Amino acid sequence: MSRKTSRKKGRKKWLWIVLGIILVFVLAVGGYAYSIYHNTKTTLNEKMHEPVNSIDIEVTKKKVKDAQSLNILLLGVDARGNDRGRSDALMVLTLNPKLETMQLISIPRDTRTEIVGKGIQDKINHAYAFGGTEMAIETVENLLDIELDYYVRMNMEGFQELVDQLGTITVYNDIAWSDGKYDFGFGPTEMDGDKTLAFVRMRKQDPSGDFGRTKRQRQVIQGIVNKGASVGSVTKINGLIDVLGNNMATNLDFEDMKKLIKDYKGARKNFVDYQLKGTGTKIDGIYYMQVDDTELQKVRDMIKEMES
Repeated sequence: MSRKTSRKKGRKKWLWIVLGIILVFVLAVGGYAYSIYHNTKTTLNEKMHEPVNSIDIEVTKKKVKDAQSLNILLLGVDARGNDRGRSDALMVLTLNPKLETMQLISIPRDTRTEIVGKGIQDKINHAYAFGGTEMAIETVENLLDIELDYYVRMNMEGFQELVDQLGTITVYNDIAWSDGKYDFGFGPTEMDGDKTLAFVRMRKQDPSGDFGRTKRQRQVIQGIVNKGASVGSVTKINGLIDVLGNNMATNLDFEDMKKLIKDYKGARKNFVDYQLKGTGTKIDGIYYMQVDDTELQKVRDMIKEMES
């Protein structure tokens, strides 16, 4: 055998070794990707999927198929033990793929409004306590004169588990305070899960009251998204999906989610954030936030403009 032929065989041998390593890597990544895909599909369809009567899902699916704007109710529920809890965070997320815009309207928990199905005026977060997701959906629709297409309900304690899965998150804290267990300094603040839960629950020491609390909830959501999107979090995806499966409910199914990711991803390009404003008042010794008609109409117009 000539030296030239021997060198050719040697190069071919190393070529196959390199190709073999690449193939093993691709198969490993592909297997992990399939694992994530399968886990997401199973968790969403079998553990998180909770249809509601108050939303006509066939109408929603047609809107998704035609890439029309969507209104999604985000509910953050502070449930402890066997108590259903109240929806301490209420936000309406509107996605418009044609305008490539997403709009998040926060509704303070103390907002006084008609509780649909009870026929009384009360704090809007009591709607969930009285009648669960169904009553919360109908009450928000009535308040804002809109049609909701999806809802996503998250147990606030799920924030703690999500952050612990990620390790820590960092937010920018604009007021310094202490709750006796944790000190929250001014500026960038790194938090584990338990500290995050204390951060989102605090209200009495905040001069902005519920407005400040709602802002911190949004900061934590953003912090989780930012940390979850980092390269170092890729191997934690299955763990994060499991946490969501134990703490989240939605009428989205897996096919809906795929369509939203594919056809509505452009909505992330422009973000609009607004909080419903009102005046604090006491009625029979109970604190409420009273929203006047002008402010309500402003928010209704904001949502309708997004729907056009």
